[in-house]
This record gives sequence, structure tokens and C-alpha cells, in this order.
Amino acid sequence: MNGDKYFIVKKKAVPEVLLKVVEAKRLLDSERVMTVQEATDAVEISRSSFYKYRDDIFPFYENTRGRTITFMLQMDDKPGLLSKVLNQVAKCEANILTIHQSIPVNGIALLTLSLEILPQTESTSIMIDSIEAMDGIHYVKVVSRE
Repeated sequence: MNGDKYFIVKKKAVPEVLLKVVEAKRLLDSERVMTVQEATDAVEISRSSFYKYRDDIFPFYENTRGRTITFMLQMDDKPGLLSKVLNQVAKCEANILTIHQSIPVNGIALLTLSLEILPQTESTSIMIDSIEAMDGIHYVKVVSRE
């Protein structure tokens, strides 16, 4: 393997537990259920399975034009680091919709970015991986894709 972190797999090849995690997330997003316990009960998986895989599987949308992605990252409170993150987003030709940075606590800040994915946008996985690899970035977590 060449270090790729993402794969496109046909639904029939995905383990049932992962499909149930996607369904539980959909139930929570649609507010048809209000708690993780209700969602996991509805799709008949354990809460531990849900929490284990919830950040690792998302539905694939073939047409990403005009789609949005929201991710949260934890970062050191260092001058210029936010600028580097935003420059990487610009380099990948994504459109920034919203930026929210928390007040740093103990030298650590949380940043939430919502981006519009345009036809010319470089792969979102490449963009996120490049941001996550920056010195001072602790982690990047995809919160939602629409």
C-alpha cells in the first residue's frame, strides 16, 4: 500500500456492523432518535461498536459539487498555525463557509471549519491528511458531510 487511508468499497463488501453504524448516525442526524442508546437499540448494535466506528465510516456521495464538510481540529496556540491551515484549504481550492476557534486553554485551541467542496477541490482526504500532518495539529475529526 502507498499509505492511502481511504477506500471506496461496494456496500455488499462492507461488514454489517459498519452499515448499522451509518444507519444509527442517520437516525441521530434526522432526530428520529435523541440518544446514542436509542439509535443503537434501533439498529441492533452495541454502543461500543457505534463509538468504535462512528468516525471511520461515512456514506459516499458521487456528486460532491456544492457539498459541505465540517471538521474539528485540536491545535497548539501558536502564531501562524491557523494561517497555515487556512492556506492549505485555499491550496486545495475549497471554499471556507465558517471558521470558529475557541479561546485557547492551556495552550490548546479547538477549531471548527465548514468548507464547500467545489468541482476543482483537491481530494478532501488529501487536504485533511495534509492539515493533520502539520506541526502543532493534534488531530482532525470530520464532524459532518452533506
